Amino acid sequence: MEIKAADVAKLRKMTGAGMMDCKNALVESNGDFERAQEIIREKGKLIAAKRADRETTEGSVVAITNDKKDRGILVCLGCETDFVAKNSDFQDLAIGIARTALESMPDSLEDLLQLPYGKGTVNDAVTQQTGKSGEKHAIPFYNKLEAPFVASYIHMNNKVATIVGFTKPISAEAGKEIAMQITAMVPVAVNRDSCPKDIIEKEMHIYREQIRMEGKPEGLVEKIAMGKLNKFFKEYTLEDQAFVKDGKISVKEYLKTIDPEVKVTGFHRFSLND
Repeated sequence: MEIKAADVAKLRKMTGAGMMDCKNALVESNGDFERAQEIIREKGKLIAAKRADRETTEGSVVAITNDKKDRGILVCLGCETDFVAKNSDFQDLAIGIARTALESMPDSLEDLLQLPYGKGTVNDAVTQQTGKSGEKHAIPFYNKLEAPFVASYIHMNNKVATIVGFTKPISAEAGKEIAMQITAMVPVAVNRDSCPKDIIEKEMHIYREQIRMEGKPEGLVEKIAMGKLNKFFKEYTLEDQAFVKDGKISVKEYLKTIDPEVKVTGFHRFSLND
């Protein structure tokens, strides 16, 4: 049957697929728009299956909070090339998924993928975008945070972002400063007390081996290792880190200038480059 240009344009508007994909789907469905949409979705799944082994090393990392600033989510939509990552359809999908996550606050990435989105699920939307662009799309990271106050920061290249929670409301600017600190300095924990035991044990093991290789007396190994661990805490735990905008004070000391009672409850950071 003859396929009119207006029908192709209509299907393109409905699905976002390419002009030829829309025309071929209408030909295959004999002009049935509902069946044509199914064909396009099926094609998206086929392309996704073919590209399942590809790596999504590009994309967009999104960090947003709700109006009350007591909830935040961090999610990454990944793709294969920076060209696709900069596409408006890709960016709209990344923001749309982030907003969907913020509204429902799912407990896991698996739960996020099953949330309703458009006429299907988030997972369906990601698969369909794979079909449109011809590149693999995936969500490699999702996490959420709830606290009396949550701040967020997205670096200008959309490749790295952070959400951070506080025990009480502070100024948006101060919250952003801490989020930027985390983004730039990559701490592993809020403070030494909350640093995961496996990280501490790994560091101590490395230090002990280094010290022994240097020929230091066995009786001094533990003492020297503890000194190195304290240096590690100053470099890799948020409160002990030197505040980026004023290297003369720590982050903990900076927070005291904002409010003596405020503390960081936790944070999440994700980078496509790590």
